[in-house]
Amino acid sequence: MPRVPRDISGQTLVKLLSSYGYRITRQTGSHIRLTAQAKGKDHHITVPNHEYVKIGTLNSILNDLAQSLGKSKEEVVKDLF
Repeated sequence: MPRVPRDISGQTLVKLLSSYGYRITRQTGSHIRLTAQAKGKDHHITVPNHEYVKIGTLNSILNDLAQSLGKSKEEVVKDLF
């Protein structure tokens, strides 16, 4: 399984998620809200705009993304990184 990077910034993650059709819909403080159409419904992901996203937060985002896409987390990690 490909490793999840431990030094990824919020801005970098937002750029990577744009490849799946996610677009910034709003920003409140240091959190960026992304939205994409998934299976005919809006799917939202909130990314902290920090220098380094904590590994637990990143794993949660990746799990949520994988579930919404109907893929495994490993496939998503391989595609993104």
